[in-house]
Amino acid sequence: MPGLALRSGAAGRPGARRPDAARAGARTGGAPRPPRGGTVRRAYEQARRAWDRPLTAYYVILGAGLLITVLGLVMVYSASMITALNYSRPSSYFFRKQFLAAVIGGGLLLLASRMPIKLHRALAYPILVVSAFLMVLVQVPGIGQSVNGNQNWISLGGPFQLQPSEFGKLALILWGADLLARKQDKRLLTQWKHLLVPLVPVAFMLLGLIMLGGDMGTAIILAAILFGLLWLAGAPTRLFVGVLSVATVIGTILIKTSANRMARFQCVGATDPGPDDHCWQAVHGIYALASGGWFGSGIGASVEKWGQLPEAHTDFIFAITGEELGLAGTLSVLALFAALGYAGIRVAGRTEDPFVRYAAGGVTTWITAQAVVNIGAVLGLLPIAGVPLPLFSYGGSALLPTMFAVGLLIAFAREDPAAKAALAVRRPGVRWKTMRRRVKERPSGER
Repeated sequence: MPGLALRSGAAGRPGARRPDAARAGARTGGAPRPPRGGTVRRAYEQARRAWDRPLTAYYVILGAGLLITVLGLVMVYSASMITALNYSRPSSYFFRKQFLAAVIGGGLLLLASRMPIKLHRALAYPILVVSAFLMVLVQVPGIGQSVNGNQNWISLGGPFQLQPSEFGKLALILWGADLLARKQDKRLLTQWKHLLVPLVPVAFMLLGLIMLGGDMGTAIILAAILFGLLWLAGAPTRLFVGVLSVATVIGTILIKTSANRMARFQCVGATDPGPDDHCWQAVHGIYALASGGWFGSGIGASVEKWGQLPEAHTDFIFAITGEELGLAGTLSVLALFAALGYAGIRVAGRTEDPFVRYAAGGVTTWITAQAVVNIGAVLGLLPIAGVPLPLFSYGGSALLPTMFAVGLLIAFAREDPAAKAALAVRRPGVRWKTMRRRVKERPSGER
């Protein structure tokens, strides 16, 4: 018969063996088994498609920022209890102050995420002027206050203090992004003088005001923001290396002329406090991380916070996190910062608005560089710079502008045309209208 003629001889013989694919299909209910590696490839493709969705960066920035802040509140409470008791305060004293700052910062985050980009650009100059004015007031006797040898605080009355240099980071980003965007619109960034002036002089003015108070750590972060803006603006290699060389020479002089800063460099990689205990903090930070193991000793069970580790709830809170939550906790914190940074890079890379690109890149540089400097110091890989871990360490002056900056990233992620369309579809009114339209389009006989 013609139908039988189409069959192969092997298939027609009773004792013939079936092919491997057919045998696999028989064992799995008729469907052939996928080749090895196919599951991993499908998972990779699904993850890539999920990351390419319009709202992915929006949700990653919002989720990572809030998770870091909430976990930071938990660790601030745990790490600061003993310090508060030593000052004859309630054990929740520092936590309550940080929680109040987080609530205010949450309002700033929501405000920044809802503000139009034009308003952000309009606020750039006022924020810069106010920040510079407050940084000048820090140096006025009777107004500025010294904390741990750095003259960079202003008393607001009672237990509340303000560090204007933290707001200077945000001011430089907004003002620098607006300046570079306007010059790019006029096609002036191809000339080196327009690329440098007045961005570099203003940045160096802010750096000078910070260094007058002796705060080398904040100056390093501000310099990183400046280099990030220049790199995003497409500064030539010669120009970039020139500015970096000048900053390196100035930084070397400032380090060489300070015994305290030289001692911090000598503690990089130290495993012993030394004869004068000048590496005490660095070494006990390593002790805290080493004693945490895989999953830590548990929340509140740290030993180093009982007076062994200075600044346990501020600069070295990552060490207490490693002691109480172990390697799993520290890797989770690192993953959250990596996700936040990568989402910020995505926002900066996909926009066509130059202001959004410069501002998003500046904020990402700020948060990433400060996290690297802080964690590197705790791990003993970098000198102790005295900068807090963004969104995580205790300190309202650092938390407020950082949460506003995260709100900036959220606003920029919302401004993407595809994200706007996706958010519009998810509004209740739009969804209800869409459902009504679908009901009307159903056939008359369909229930």
